[in-house]
Order: sequence, then C-alpha cells, then structure tokens
Amino acid sequence: MKQVLVIHYSQSGQLTEIVRNIVSTMQNDLTTFTYLNIEMEEPFPFPWKSKKDFFGVFPETFREEPQKIKPISESILNKKYDLILFGYSVWYLTASLPTTSFLATPEAKKLLENTPVITIIGCRNMWIMAQEKLKRKLKNLNANLVGNIVLVDRNINHVSVITIVHWMFTGIKTRYLGIFPKPGVSQEDIDDSSKFGTIISKHLHENDYKKLQDNLLEKNAVKVKSFLVTTDKRANMLFTKWSTFITKKSEKNTAKRRTLIKMFNVYLVTAIWLLSPIVFILFLLTYLPFYSQIKKEKVYYQSVLIKEKEL
Repeated sequence: MKQVLVIHYSQSGQLTEIVRNIVSTMQNDLTTFTYLNIEMEEPFPFPWKSKKDFFGVFPETFREEPQKIKPISESILNKKYDLILFGYSVWYLTASLPTTSFLATPEAKKLLENTPVITIIGCRNMWIMAQEKLKRKLKNLNANLVGNIVLVDRNINHVSVITIVHWMFTGIKTRYLGIFPKPGVSQEDIDDSSKFGTIISKHLHENDYKKLQDNLLEKNAVKVKSFLVTTDKRANMLFTKWSTFITKKSEKNTAKRRTLIKMFNVYLVTAIWLLSPIVFILFLLTYLPFYSQIKKEKVYYQSVLIKEKEL
C-alpha cells in the first residue's frame, strides 16, 4: 500500500480544486491519501477586506518571515509517506506566506525529509523565482523534488491584473464588468489537470521518478514564458529593496508602515502599467543576441534541477 500525503494552502479555493483533480486519477485500492491543509493561527481573509490588508502582507511574505500555523495532527506526523504532493500559490513573487511558514517548522522537516515531493503551483502568471526559492527550502529540508506542475492564468498580463484584483476583493470568480475573461486558472485547465494524476500514479507504483518530470512535460505540465522570466527576476530585485526598506524604516501596524505600504502600492501600479511595457520592448531587442541563454534558461526552469546561482 502506497502512502501519499497531500499538503497545500488555498486562500480562494482554486488550488484545492486543482489538487483534488490531480488526486482523482491517482485513487485506487493500492494507494492511501492523507490530507494536510495548512491553517494559520491568524487566518488571512478571503476576499481581502482592504488594500491595506492586501498590500500589508508584502514585506513579511517576500522576506519569507514565518507566521504561526495551527498544530499538525499527530496522526499525520506519525506516518511515513512514499510521496508528497505539495500545492502552493504565489504571493508577491514568492510562495504564499502560509506555505513558507509551514516550511519553517520542525514538522515540515519531519514530513518532507528523504521523501519524494511533487510541487503543484496555481497562480496568476509569474512563478519562476518563487519555485527557485522553494527548491532551496526543500533542499535544506533534505526533501527530494521529483516533479513540478504549474497552472496559470492564460490571459495577457495586464488583463489578468484587472481580473485578479476583481476576484481578490469580491471573492467572486466572475467576468468583471461582463466583458473581461474570468480570473485565475481557467476551468478547462483545472479539469484537464486530472491527466497528471495518471502519470504520477504510474511512477509512484514503479518506485521510479527519474523520468517523471519529462513525462509530465509531455503533457504540458510546465510552460515557461521567457519574457516573464526576465520580468520576474528584475521584479525580485526591486521587491528585495522595497521589502528591506519598509521593514527597516517601520514597525508592523504603525502609521509609518501604512504610509510606506501606500508608497509601495503606488510604485507597483506604476511598474505594472508603465514600466512593464518598457521591459518587454527591451526584452524583444535583446532576444536574438541572448537566444542561446534564453533557451537554456527555459529548459532549466521546466526541470526539477537546482542551481546554486541564478543565471
């Protein structure tokens, strides 16, 4: 009997649906599933109540400063698992704060150590650097990353910004103003994610994950957009400066922190609507000269390999 642990945190419920669809085609008489839903001592609201709350989690999220999570059941901790499915969403170019908070616990090490792990990402569009950070965390926990599946919002960047804001502040996954597409990962892609479970199950019962990621890629488990890789990297550098500045110059829940968060809010909106198009033009101008490097990056980010330094 194979023991599979399914770990995830889903604020909106979208990731839960993705994970359940993947698991649905893995269920059989030879596999037992245990579920661990990460819960915070102080839950994050959905929908978000205000921009102050939404942007207020930025510094701690990006800096991966762990918050308290609820205790994990001994019945979960006292099992040895053959495989872990680890689902997470992306907040501010980083795995969500509940995700990184869990990974900072001794319980995470106990569960993940020396165990094959498949990451399942559900996000808007930029996940590359979040996954790189998570890879290093998994490595530090002595986990064995064997697979990665990524489902994203397929709409163009500026459209998805508008629709995701509508969703996050209303809690309703509907067409904004009746003209924009629905936000988040499409229902078609969510339903289609069940195909990955069949592949995972085969490798699980063969006790061999060497070709798992290659087989997942054949079914389009990961699609890398080179422009978004460039944007993700540059935005991470800027977010590093902003998060450091905010935390050094202010304390949580103070008037000064709220002022700095408002400044970051203005910067972020400006960057998305004005700077991002400029970055795209620069990317196009340098695409051919750097084609070889871009191609290598794409292959790497589709894989489960980990490198010490960024390209």
